Amino acid sequence: MVGPWLVFQRWDNGVLACRRLNAMLPLRRDQFDNLEKHTQSGIEFVERYTKFVKERTEIEISYAKQIRNLSKKYQPKKNSREEEENKYTSCRAFLSTLNELNDYAGQHEVIAENLSSQIIAELSRYLTELKAERKSHFQDGRKAQQHMESSWKQLESSKRRFERDCKEADRAQQYFEKMDNDINVTKADVEKARQQAQMRHQMAADSKTEYSNFLTKFNQEQNEHYYTVIPSIFQKLQEMEERRIERVGMSMKTYADVDRDVLPIVGKCLDGMTKAAESIEPKTDSKQVVDSYKSGFEPPGDLEFEDYGPGQAMKRTVSETSLSNSRGEGKERPSGGKSKGKLWPFIKNKNKGSGPEDFSHLPPEQRRKKLQAKIDDLNKDIQKEMDQKDALTKMKGVYEKNPQMGDPASVDPRLAEIAQNIEKLQFEVQKFEGWLAEVEGRLPSKSDPPRRQSGLYETQNSNSSTVGNNCAQDRESSPDGSYTEEQSSETQAKVTISNPPEVDDEFDDDEETLPTIGTCKAIYPFEGNAPLAGHNEGTISVTEGELLYVIEEDKGDGWTRVRRNEDEEGYVPTSYVEVFLETNAKDS
Repeated sequence: MVGPWLVFQRWDNGVLACRRLNAMLPLRRDQFDNLEKHTQSGIEFVERYTKFVKERTEIEISYAKQIRNLSKKYQPKKNSREEEENKYTSCRAFLSTLNELNDYAGQHEVIAENLSSQIIAELSRYLTELKAERKSHFQDGRKAQQHMESSWKQLESSKRRFERDCKEADRAQQYFEKMDNDINVTKADVEKARQQAQMRHQMAADSKTEYSNFLTKFNQEQNEHYYTVIPSIFQKLQEMEERRIERVGMSMKTYADVDRDVLPIVGKCLDGMTKAAESIEPKTDSKQVVDSYKSGFEPPGDLEFEDYGPGQAMKRTVSETSLSNSRGEGKERPSGGKSKGKLWPFIKNKNKGSGPEDFSHLPPEQRRKKLQAKIDDLNKDIQKEMDQKDALTKMKGVYEKNPQMGDPASVDPRLAEIAQNIEKLQFEVQKFEGWLAEVEGRLPSKSDPPRRQSGLYETQNSNSSTVGNNCAQDRESSPDGSYTEEQSSETQAKVTISNPPEVDDEFDDDEETLPTIGTCKAIYPFEGNAPLAGHNEGTISVTEGELLYVIEEDKGDGWTRVRRNEDEEGYVPTSYVEVFLETNAKDS
């Protein structure tokens, strides 16, 4: 039996050898197609995993945003009842929980950021490199296949030419032998036929040599193709695929590590929430309630027994401990003024709103606390102004010693303004200290025996020259000894006159709209937004040439109060506007 590779040594079986090669080439192409499909599916898997991590990142960002919004939503609002309730341990614990929750949301943002930078960005960059490498390897494989197909076509062409020349030589040989055996043919024709047969045999020999050379070359290229080129390409594809799988595994590990890295901080956030919950003290909160709403009133004294006698009517007594004070409301008291009910516990206070400046609408103890808090705030403001004054004084001294650093006179306007602010604040402190002295002088001592309160708050001496008496406001006392918060119009007028014109009332919201005293025209544009020191209103923005109403002149502080419409008013620098006051306003 002839071996499968011996057929290449038999020229007459060259067709079989080429058919064998032709059957092997599609098989190799099929393997390339399979590898191409497999590596493409690997790339799609990486893209799918990258998309998964990207969607997880979006979820983390959205979750963190919702958590932050939730924490912000339940934060106590400034100047609201919720902010006042922060003195209770339970409310402070809830605020701490909200702050920890905000930090907890930050850790989810860290997760999203790390997933994006450590996985998504890295895999996206790696995918670009992977696709380029895969494309290069398959291009090398296709080139090798195309080269083998080209060599095979050349071999096939030389084989057919060799076969054709052999057949032509056989026919020429048969024709020569026929002519040589025919006695009727001339020698010249025989010689011609012999020469033709020799030429055909020579051509067949040349074709055979060419075919043999092509076959040898093809066998060498084929051997190199299947034993060197293709295995090398397959090896590179295999290494590429292994690196891809390894990179995906590393990304999956990083995915877990990103979550694990934030666990300690998340644990601290949760520990902070637990610590906040454990800091709640019910007794402390209840004591805060007692301190906040302690009125300072003495309990009412005992009622005397009234015997019934003929012709004598028994007096009607109104209970001071009733949960409803509707009976006595709106009726004239014997003292001549309207008396408001005593602010006993559980009695609903109908006087809602900011109340007067001296907090006279509050019970004594609450009023004392409010006044003391106000004095403390004013002293802090004074200290701030003093610090600014000291700093500017030092700066002025530096300028005086080193004129090249600045003009000492440029600091004087600011120093004058600060001095004026300090004077205003000190006057405010004196005013509130006077009210505080009034309250502290009237608060009952704890050692005093329980007695019936009658005329607890008497009218202040209107002729007193002290700041405290100037600022004190008269109270009415009712026959039943209840605390009242009425002010006489005379005393109220004195308090108003005693206030400096520069100081604005803290309760401007309750005042009536000020009348216009003139108009003004803006000379320069001015942007205002912040509240002005010493004023409740902030500054108002104006444009050059804008006409506004003047409702308050410059009181020496360099600011004029103007109004644009019914709802928009504020202060502008006096030097920025040209003021036109009405005649009656100038006279006044």
